[in-house]
Amino acid sequence: MTITQIELEELSVGADYEKVASRFRPVFEKIAQGAIQREKERILPFEPIQWLKELKLGAVRVPVKYGGDGVSLPQLFQLLAELAQADSNIVQALRGHFAFVEDRLVAHKEHSQEVWFQRFVQGDLVGNAWTEVGNVQIGDVVTRVTKDASGNLVVNGEKYYSTGSIFADWIDLFAYDEVNDRHVIAAIYRHETGVSVIDDWDGFGQKTTGSGTLKVHQVHLPASHLIPFDQRFKYQTAFYQVVHLATLTGIAHAAVETFSQEIRERKRIFSHGNGDLVRHDPQVLQVVGKASAQAYASLAITIKTAEALQKAYESHFSELEVKEHQFNVDAELESAQGQVVISNLVLDLTSQLFNALGASASSQVKQLDRFWRNARTVSSHNPLIYKEKVIGDWEVNRTDLPFVWQIGASPRAKSA
Repeated sequence: MTITQIELEELSVGADYEKVASRFRPVFEKIAQGAIQREKERILPFEPIQWLKELKLGAVRVPVKYGGDGVSLPQLFQLLAELAQADSNIVQALRGHFAFVEDRLVAHKEHSQEVWFQRFVQGDLVGNAWTEVGNVQIGDVVTRVTKDASGNLVVNGEKYYSTGSIFADWIDLFAYDEVNDRHVIAAIYRHETGVSVIDDWDGFGQKTTGSGTLKVHQVHLPASHLIPFDQRFKYQTAFYQVVHLATLTGIAHAAVETFSQEIRERKRIFSHGNGDLVRHDPQVLQVVGKASAQAYASLAITIKTAEALQKAYESHFSELEVKEHQFNVDAELESAQGQVVISNLVLDLTSQLFNALGASASSQVKQLDRFWRNARTVSSHNPLIYKEKVIGDWEVNRTDLPFVWQIGASPRAKSA
């Protein structure tokens, strides 16, 4: 794979990580201070996300030439893991944004994306809205792009799991373009007349991600904001999954940190325990030690999977299409393998850490259950059993993993 020096100036292949991260860490600490209150009272993180917008977090992947930081994907996901340690909800709320940025980075090979890059650098964020609402048959897209009486392009539809859209300036909307008979991404302005975002997400975890309903009625958009879906970046599914891995990694590190503090401060002991203080009990220390190792492994695997994504990104700018396909296959495989392992590691540690404390650890005031609830919710987005199945199919039959998949009502549901 060869990339010219001119092309390198247009790409995001890495930065001084500590220099970039140090800009955000004071705000991450500030975000962490309010995380429990937001969790208990279900306060959406409008203010914390505004702080991040002002620091241009959404532009860290934009090439330096266009005003961004030019970080690599391993660096991006390491930074997101740090943010998830402060508040895992915020990373999930930004998931759609970073995927849209990635798509524009890839599209920059064929058509200049300077306009979008400028928007990202000025702080604009992008939300996500792909999943149809209600009993929509799998494969169908009810959200439609048509023309109004004046011949202008308009989009109508309703979505759920519109994660992050309530905080965004733009929305990455999956739709069917009736005018050109194709599936598209409609990049709509969040504050356009006819756009309504409803905070009705009722999950027991990741409560403040803004993953509710989006309603779009007669929303106008220019033709330039219709992006053919078949041109979407190929490693998108892997990318979305690795955001979840970074989120889980942050949850793991936050849980180890929080439980360790609880243990240090605990005064009560059991008569049949093994120490004069809980923090001296070797069995308790063993619990924390194992959890720490699991959190470490989660970060290491996340970074490793992100390296596969970076290769897929860079290969797009080479002239070797066969090699690009292989790197995309590798990215999908490694992200799936990472999901299977990390999900189980984090679900285990966020449960087992309770063995280091007593029944008081279940107090609503402490909200220690939030780590497991949030990890369980994140791990449910892409069923592990299907990931394990496609990995096995690859190992045995060398069947490529699916780059895109859908969810919807079964055609047999009505007759079953």
